[in-house]
Amino acid sequence: MIKNWIEKALDFLSHSLTPIPQEQNELDWKEELSPDNAKLCRHLSAFANQPGGGFMVFGIEDKPFRLVGVTQQSAENIVQKLGSLCRDSLNPVVPIDHAIENYQDVPLLFIHIRESAIKPVHLKSGTMEDSYIRSGGTTRKASRQEIGGLMLNSKTPQFEELHASKLKLAPEVLDALDYRSVYRLLGKPVPQSNDEVLQWLKDEKMIDEVDGAGYYITNFGALAAAQHLQDFDGLTRKSIRLIKYKGINKLEAEKEFPGSKGYAIGFEGLIAFIKAMLPSSEIIKNALRTDTAVYPEIAVRELVANALIHQDFSIRGSGPMIEIFTDRIEISNPGKLLPSKKIDRLIRTTPESRNEILAAAFRRYNICEERGSGFEKAVAAIELYGLPPLKFEELENSFRVTMYSPKTFAELTPMERVEACYQHSIIKYYSSGGMTNTSLRERFKMHEKQRPQVSLVIKEALTQGKIKPKDPNNLSTKFAEYIPVWG
Repeated sequence: MIKNWIEKALDFLSHSLTPIPQEQNELDWKEELSPDNAKLCRHLSAFANQPGGGFMVFGIEDKPFRLVGVTQQSAENIVQKLGSLCRDSLNPVVPIDHAIENYQDVPLLFIHIRESAIKPVHLKSGTMEDSYIRSGGTTRKASRQEIGGLMLNSKTPQFEELHASKLKLAPEVLDALDYRSVYRLLGKPVPQSNDEVLQWLKDEKMIDEVDGAGYYITNFGALAAAQHLQDFDGLTRKSIRLIKYKGINKLEAEKEFPGSKGYAIGFEGLIAFIKAMLPSSEIIKNALRTDTAVYPEIAVRELVANALIHQDFSIRGSGPMIEIFTDRIEISNPGKLLPSKKIDRLIRTTPESRNEILAAAFRRYNICEERGSGFEKAVAAIELYGLPPLKFEELENSFRVTMYSPKTFAELTPMERVEACYQHSIIKYYSSGGMTNTSLRERFKMHEKQRPQVSLVIKEALTQGKIKPKDPNNLSTKFAEYIPVWG
């Protein structure tokens, strides 16, 4: 990577020096570092806003023009000073690379100011209008129209990519993140070299390196692998809250989950804690008594993972919440559904995630299922366990999914029966092609003699526009198949 930008810089320098020495938009040469910090910041801003970035070369005298070179000590001072200005005086932070290369047998210091994905890069002491660009080989202030053009070519940063920490040294990063657990989730051996681990953390987008001076831990790095989320000021309230209540209301809390680890490394511990809190039922099989879970684990995993992945991190002061009552589990996350999503089309539709980096990581870490299949697997599991349908609710500033403990068909409300029919029609639509009276009766764990009761549920679902006949020309209700109304 260094070799590529060095070759590019040398090529720009050659064109800049011949036939007549002149600076270019992409490159500026200096004999030594200017004491004028404001002027240096303007140059750095301009190169960071330049397509492809730019280069500053030290060790070239301007008048008279000659190559004078740099010493190791002066090069270190220049790199340290420019790196500090890039971190502390520009917004957003600008990364730089550096190298000393011989040009015509003279050692020159090359500084590569990378193009910023987020533009415009402006002086932190001012406003966005304090942005600079390169024009005619010189640095000048950008006009409002030019600032607008920079914004059009700017990438909107994702929440996961923003910095969650102050600048840290390598040992501090390795202490703050439980990278070993992430390697285990990936089924990979932990490298022996810290340099390999740090490079991998950069590739995972968990950290950002800044010109060799240190690392920033990103929001994604902290959310996925933090040893303690409370060590990151902006993420303290994003820890998962789990509360078990006595009874069916919130009058008395019985137990609360104490964890504050990052989501990925703490997920298995969280699921184990939930399982220990959930009621179980005793069954007798082959004369032996065994306990079986009332709620399917796959459904719990998928619904919890969904709440973590799809929360709206822009809502401050609140995080994912899991509340366990004697008759239900409520799993909620900050933020409403995205405008493109409808509450009755959540099962099997390809999700549009607010937090794609986090979502993709959860899939790679085998925490949740493949894209778009989470709710489908959860519904299929609760049908197997004979539970009531999932309840999806969009609240004032959050989204909640409720999973209920077992109920008989007689205990289900008319609304729950129709919703169970609708959700079952979706599952059958994507598996066998259609729902039948028989498949819905089996979903409700009902006897053949109760077929007429199931027919009434299907009739009501048709009336409410939840389902429709797969074949409108089929006049036989006994063998009729039904699909979701949008199928």
